[in-house]
Amino acid sequence: MADTCGQVLLGSGLTVLSHPLMYIKVLVQVGHEPLSPTLGRNMFGRQVYQLPGLFAYAKHIIKIDGKSGLFKGLTPRLCAGTIGTIVHSRVLQVQYAHQVLQGFFFFSFDKKCTTKEMIARSCATIITHPFHVITLRCMVQFIGREAKYSGVFDSIVTIYREEGILGFFAGLIPRLLGDVLSLWICNMLAHFINTYAIDDSTSHTGEIKNCSQAVTGFFASMLTYPFVLVSNLMAVNNCGLAGGLPPYAALYPNWLHCWSHLSREGNMSRGNSLFFRKLPAGKTYAVEQKRFF
Repeated sequence: MADTCGQVLLGSGLTVLSHPLMYIKVLVQVGHEPLSPTLGRNMFGRQVYQLPGLFAYAKHIIKIDGKSGLFKGLTPRLCAGTIGTIVHSRVLQVQYAHQVLQGFFFFSFDKKCTTKEMIARSCATIITHPFHVITLRCMVQFIGREAKYSGVFDSIVTIYREEGILGFFAGLIPRLLGDVLSLWICNMLAHFINTYAIDDSTSHTGEIKNCSQAVTGFFASMLTYPFVLVSNLMAVNNCGLAGGLPPYAALYPNWLHCWSHLSREGNMSRGNSLFFRKLPAGKTYAVEQKRFF
């Protein structure tokens, strides 16, 4: 219980610190570009036209909504993090018969352990997804300056009244698929690196294996990013907000159509980077709509 409380407190702190970053990323994923491209330099020092990065975007939000505006959607996200941590911990406890587990898949690839972790993560994701949907919609309201989703309880009532139970699980399937694929890719790559590329006789082997886990986790998240993008777009699609309706988004009947549309447009990595953002090829910036067409 103490470990779970510690995880909740740590997770909540990290959530608060990272929230402005997620907020800006979501707005970019939807396609909102409130600032015109400017002439700047890329990472190689070459002059190119770039889209505003993280700090320029943050200054724009602060100018409109103040510093507190960077934390829209924080409450439901904290709820999701807290409940998700508790559910994840409880599911693992049930699966492992209340045995204390430490580093069960960090240093070796075990199909049973990875499967149990997958089940725990999936349960947490499913149970907390309604809060994730509310978080995203609170953020996307910035585009149309709406106030439709003003609080957790009001948002729950609004979603249930307009979309029914299924509205709470918009975008769930691609999110689950992305989580599962990311977990297995990360663990398999870490296993191969730790088994065949690291000499156990050397000192600092533990630190090196921890580092390899972090690197493979980052690589796996890059590979599965399109699932995150599609999930977030489906969570706000056709929900009555400007950010989920044309011209910002087409109306997708399901997530596969969304994936197909993004792929054709070359937007599968939109929002993946918030620094050195280059102009999308073949697109024209529309000042009034504040997006590219």
